[in-house]
Amino acid sequence: MLSRLTRPRALALCALPVVALLVVAGVAPLPFTLAQPGSTSDVLGKHKGRQVITVSGAPVRTTEGKLLMTTIVATGPRTDVDLGDVVDSWFRGDRAVLPHDSVYPPGKSDAEIEKRNLGQMRQSQNSAVQAALGYLGKSPEQVKVDLELADVGGPSAGLFFALGIIDKIEGDGAGGDLTGGRTIAGTGTVEADGTVGAVGGVSLKTQAAHRDGASVFLVPKDECADAQAEKPDGLRLVPVSTLKDAVSSLRALERGKKVPSC
Repeated sequence: MLSRLTRPRALALCALPVVALLVVAGVAPLPFTLAQPGSTSDVLGKHKGRQVITVSGAPVRTTEGKLLMTTIVATGPRTDVDLGDVVDSWFRGDRAVLPHDSVYPPGKSDAEIEKRNLGQMRQSQNSAVQAALGYLGKSPEQVKVDLELADVGGPSAGLFFALGIIDKIEGDGAGGDLTGGRTIAGTGTVEADGTVGAVGGVSLKTQAAHRDGASVFLVPKDECADAQAEKPDGLRLVPVSTLKDAVSSLRALERGKKVPSC
């Protein structure tokens, strides 16, 4: 015959499975990836001692200012993330918690993931060259562009590669720099037809941009809300949908004219 449990004892026994689950969750790996602001690179300058953009077949300008492509740094595909890591990152503006599979394709090895990311970068570079030369009305048969930033994976530098090519060849179209001598940062993919696409991680990239001296951040228009989420004070957000939008906004900034904002 079972004896009757007192209420406090019954509650304590019921709580044991919950406590056990919390303990397990606290030490067990969770399906998340943690991200933070990464490095920036000036596409008008050098990266690891090598010129990022090299143009042949057309006169090249000496440029002032910077065009900073931005990155995020994420925990590796095999890195364990526990509950403590997740909770800590939730309460920090310079960290983001992302579903693991949204960053790393499931079922792929580290080597396969790296190969995919570098392949996306190469495709991004090819699209950026096509978009820039198309905007300038230059033939790829006459003008050759080499891009050197192979150790940064993914497609998100496309817009800034294209802007860098335009600045080196044409500047603002009136003898000045497309940057207006400023440090301009941003992100966005670019298609061969000049369409700018979203990339993710924008709220972290704005922090990297501000940290490295940018005063203006070009953001894909659809990601304005994300960019505003953790926007540093003093950083101006300029939404763009196409390469032409980006060039027009930079020209307007240089001349003190009205520019779209998020």
